[in-house]
Amino acid sequence: MVSDRIGDFIIRLQNAARIGKREVVVPYSAYLFAIAKKLKELGFLAAVEAKTNEDSDAKKTLIAALAYDERGLSRLRGVKRISKPGRRLYAPYTALHRVKGGTGSRIISSPIGIVSDSEARKNHVGGENLFEIW
Repeated sequence: MVSDRIGDFIIRLQNAARIGKREVVVPYSAYLFAIAKKLKELGFLAAVEAKTNEDSDAKKTLIAALAYDERGLSRLRGVKRISKPGRRLYAPYTALHRVKGGTGSRIISSPIGIVSDSEARKNHVGGENLFEIW
């Protein structure tokens, strides 16, 4: 049993990107699906799909296809978990800065849903700093 689903998901993405794997399969949750859709909007994932297993009708899986550029290099180069289950970190929109000079993004769980740091600054909302991705 995994106690930190978000941490497990982003580390699986990072490991898959480093070895050149095309997709990652994790147990489904609506929260992870929202995070994956945001990563697709930001260009780190090529496709996101929720699929029900044929052999077990109750279990769903989340399939995330990694995005690669024309040279075959992964768009995802690194991740850093900020807020953890033992220590939640929150920030107002005024404290959200650019990640890696604007080439990365910070993912935030806000009252309006999962947003990136630039969207949080634009909409004047803060929230829980989940992780940075570049």
